[in-house]
Amino acid sequence: MKEKLFYPLLGFAVFLVLVLFSQGLSSQNITVNKSGNNSTETEQSENTTSNSGSNSQEGILVTKIVDGDTIEIEGGQKVRYIGIDTPETVDPRQTVGCYGKEASNKNKDLVEGKKVRLEKDVSETDRYGRLLRYVYVDETFVNEYLVSEGFGKAASYPPDVKYQDKFKAAETSARNSKKGLWGSCSLGSGQVQSSTNYSLTTLNSNSDCKIKGNISSSGEKIYHIPNGSYYDKTSIDESKGERWFCTEQEAQTAGWRASKL
Repeated sequence: MKEKLFYPLLGFAVFLVLVLFSQGLSSQNITVNKSGNNSTETEQSENTTSNSGSNSQEGILVTKIVDGDTIEIEGGQKVRYIGIDTPETVDPRQTVGCYGKEASNKNKDLVEGKKVRLEKDVSETDRYGRLLRYVYVDETFVNEYLVSEGFGKAASYPPDVKYQDKFKAAETSARNSKKGLWGSCSLGSGQVQSSTNYSLTTLNSNSDCKIKGNISSSGEKIYHIPNGSYYDKTSIDESKGERWFCTEQEAQTAGWRASKL
């Protein structure tokens, strides 16, 4: 009688052990899967955070060159290069600047029809609605390259001054080597001029242009005319992007407003 009961009980005990063992494995798999899912979600969260904090835009197609320091990208948005200034070529109110066409052509060779990376500094746009950006094509920092090869000059416009020391060094090197406009445009009366009297305005107080284009500590561009309340108290530091103007219209076109006093 005992032998008859022993084998069924043994079989039941083995079955029970297998069931419990199977349930244990299932529980472990669920725990591992949950842990793996949490890890993936964490990685995705970290990646999203990293991308949202970036000031760069990759793979932006340049569809048109406006001049030496301005381009147009897909969608029709214009982009103004930060920290540099090339001779004027498109403003109907001004003569074509010495070496302006060369700067535009070089800019075209560098980026037109290519995909570039845009980097923001502090400001989003200028008063004309153009994006303010540093521009890269492949391994070339376009803003710096144009200055280093003499196609333009460094121009500081606070608060967007992240690479200003780099641009000033590039300008000094180009000037000393007489590259580009520094070798092709003659210096006279405080202006960079060519033999055909085209000019790139880099005016100083010794010229006939007496309007002072000052940049305040907050980055606001304000011009002062002779006999104005703050005219004599205002000094011009061209290394910071401040400049002299010949007319009020010229100052306003360049983005300065009149002093209220």
